[in-house]
Amino acid sequence: MQLRLVVAYDGTRFRGWQRQARGATVQGELERALGIVLREPVRVRGAGRTDAGVHACAQVAAVRVQRVPEDLSRIRRGVNALLPDDIAVSAIELADDAFDPRRDATSRVYEYRIWRAPAASPFWRRWSWHVPRPLDLAAMQRAAGMLVGERDFAAFCGADPHERPRTTVRRVIESAWREEGPLLVYRIEATAFLKHMVRNIVGTLVEVGSGSRPADSAAIVLADRDRTRAGPTAPAAGLVLVEVRYGHAWPLPHP
Repeated sequence: MQLRLVVAYDGTRFRGWQRQARGATVQGELERALGIVLREPVRVRGAGRTDAGVHACAQVAAVRVQRVPEDLSRIRRGVNALLPDDIAVSAIELADDAFDPRRDATSRVYEYRIWRAPAASPFWRRWSWHVPRPLDLAAMQRAAGMLVGERDFAAFCGADPHERPRTTVRRVIESAWREEGPLLVYRIEATAFLKHMVRNIVGTLVEVGSGSRPADSAAIVLADRDRTRAGPTAPAAGLVLVEVRYGHAWPLPHP
């Protein structure tokens, strides 16, 4: 039997989602708290492995258990009582044994926030990238739109010494900016993401907004498939995993 969790976290002090030999991780904290409450060792599997400093509003995870808890709301309260203040489980429910949070996901939605006021914000400093110079939002919007569709995103893929993707082709469903007062919010939905893909895209789009590269360079960078032609990697603080989507209702186990 499995339990399905929806988890939110401020990733500022964590070395990412995935458990590591040293340093605090979201997966490690969840496994510790769940193991105590469920009274058995557990392994938590997430829908995506967010990098160090990246946040999540609704990460989806699953954990196999030997005994099905009778009161899941009590389990959730107990786990949250043991978790640090920067992690919270918003939901726990039963899931079918076949459920896989990563493979069953049809798309993921990320948002990246830029604080564009002249002075930095002490309230947004942990969840945004401060860019005090003027940005041409119209040019950034045109460039963002060029990324929609099935494309080879090799130029926006960060190097990963531990894992090389089988393919760098991804399908982007949405890629657009919106204004929220002094914040610029970039929203991107795709079937899957490459390492640092969103942050490398944002770094490139900010160069477009700053006037250091033309809007149509996004299409040129894609065609070249050369990481050195894209912009810098934007800071992790501005990135949030907003939602993991599934193409069907989550299957519940048969009674």
